[in-house]
Amino acid sequence: MGRAFEYRKATKMKRWGHMAKTFTRLGKQIAIAVKASGPDPDTNPTLRSIIATCKRENMPKDNIERAIKNAMGKDQSDYKEVTYEGYGPHGIAVFVDTLTDNTTRTVADVRSVFNKFSGNLGTTGSLSFLFDHKCVFTFKKPADLDMDDLILELIDFNVDDEFDENYDEEKDETTISIYGDPKSYAAIQKFLEEKGFEEIGGEFTYIPNDLKDVDEEQRATIDKMVEKLEEFDDVQTVYTNMKPEE
Repeated sequence: MGRAFEYRKATKMKRWGHMAKTFTRLGKQIAIAVKASGPDPDTNPTLRSIIATCKRENMPKDNIERAIKNAMGKDQSDYKEVTYEGYGPHGIAVFVDTLTDNTTRTVADVRSVFNKFSGNLGTTGSLSFLFDHKCVFTFKKPADLDMDDLILELIDFNVDDEFDENYDEEKDETTISIYGDPKSYAAIQKFLEEKGFEEIGGEFTYIPNDLKDVDEEQRATIDKMVEKLEEFDDVQTVYTNMKPEE
């Protein structure tokens, strides 16, 4: 466990901290998956992994079923995945991941926050060298699992040798999160399912590869900027290369 683990550990609670926001985010992901490959999770692996994530985040079954039903409606919006990137205050890189049905509205909202905090919104791809794009799979850890053996088996799928292990006291269970090449998403999911792992949730993330130190005052300013961005419904996740607070 190294850089990826420390960054994910520090940002996880902020990312999933607000339940209503989390459910909205997951609902949009369900809509995209259903429109792409249908409403049946048995034949739609992407939807299947999103539903597993929904369950892990305690999204009620009724909410999940309603999101699937709404996605099949004629009036359902068509969401696009759009990323925005630039520099915030104190030279910190900010990467904004969105799902939107109106890019004009979304870019205006994102730009307004960058301007408010004296940042600069750049062009798509301008800061991609500062973040590693990864797919992440989280699943329940079996009692007899040997992670060294599993990682060795997953080498051909370009899975990292670093992984997260998290114990949930309320559920009395341990989960494992592994990271891999986004292009290998389908292959990794198929491998895990065939191996019999339970509740396999999949998603994509960006992990900074060059963390920057900030002082307490600078951190407060950047945190406030991130909070403002996350207030917009279109924003899924905000990533920065600010070093996590110890």
